[in-house]
Amino acid sequence: MTTYVSSTSKKRLLLGVTGGIAAYKVAELARLLTQNGIDVHTIMTESAHHFIGPVTFQSLTGNPVYTDLWGANAAANMAHINLSRNADMILVAPASANFIAKLANGIADDLLTTLCLARDCPLMIAPAMNRQMWENPATQRNLSVLRHDNIKIIGPACGEQACGETGMGRMSEACELAEAVRSALQAKNLLRNKKVLVTAGPTFEAIDAVRGLTNKSSGKMGYAIAQAAVEAGAKVTLVSGPTCLMPPAVDTLINVVSAAEMLHAVQAQIEQIDIFIGVAAVADYRAAEVNQQKLKKTNEKMLLELIPNPDILMTVSNLPKPPFCVGFAAETQDLEKNAEIKRKKKKLPLLVANLAQYAIASDEVELVLIDDNGKHILPKATKLQQAQHLINHIHLLYKRKDNLA
Repeated sequence: MTTYVSSTSKKRLLLGVTGGIAAYKVAELARLLTQNGIDVHTIMTESAHHFIGPVTFQSLTGNPVYTDLWGANAAANMAHINLSRNADMILVAPASANFIAKLANGIADDLLTTLCLARDCPLMIAPAMNRQMWENPATQRNLSVLRHDNIKIIGPACGEQACGETGMGRMSEACELAEAVRSALQAKNLLRNKKVLVTAGPTFEAIDAVRGLTNKSSGKMGYAIAQAAVEAGAKVTLVSGPTCLMPPAVDTLINVVSAAEMLHAVQAQIEQIDIFIGVAAVADYRAAEVNQQKLKKTNEKMLLELIPNPDILMTVSNLPKPPFCVGFAAETQDLEKNAEIKRKKKKLPLLVANLAQYAIASDEVELVLIDDNGKHILPKATKLQQAQHLINHIHLLYKRKDNLA
């Protein structure tokens, strides 16, 4: 069994701050990043000064703050070149609508925009603006350009805004951005630019207006795998049933409730997907008839007719040109025997098996990977660690498949 070791070498991050009320959140972000051992150097626009002072970031990071393209603290007045040369990544938070427009159109009229154009490292932005500015067609066009340019966009979130309105435009929380940076800096790029779709969580099949059939899946394993795929450089779509988890910084998040909704979401995306990982605990059955009103309790027995749900994994694996398919089998007995039967039935190159009674809702799990070469046991570890091992294994099998093609 292969053991994977991650690097803990110190990384250097350039943190760009533009003008916006969300700038106050970035002080906490700078603190979290510094506590995580990242060497943070802050660049502020002139507008950012109206919301938070440079001294705050200097105190939190222990490094000078850069504010002027031709400032005295820029070595040989070439800060736009020198600052970016040793950086592992640039994060701009908050990224205002104005900054996004400049970036999309190649405008470099201050230190931060010039630095972004002169970089030779990855760039990540965290948009923050009023909901109407976010929804404006010009902003959406600019974001499309940035995505095409492989600039990572984190957020925004939906919620109450400083202006008193509610909607899309809130900057992602500091803890979310810190995790996104950590993941990106640790990325091995094993799946760079591969498109990965992960299903996660349970499904909920309505019986009436308030009741339904579901299961105990927490979604933790699926979310961990989506996170590991992001770390590996993949473009990740996460289709999630109902969970209480904060989703990782995937490219696309699609929330669904029922198995039928999950199937529809998968089918809408699957043609452009390279790797499909079906982790979701999809309900096997649904009610034949859903009552639109709450069923009233009586003293009589109630018979509930159930009909089979579509098999999402088999639907995908039986496509004329299926993506590389990875399935999951949660069993309570005869783990390897039942898992291999499922793998062959669904024609899967890889199936991941675990004992449900030990895995559900737990933060740790033991996995058995079953492929054409036999079984590979992953001893008990955290779900994120197991997800990282699994992504490594998927990479090896996918690479071998490409070589044989």
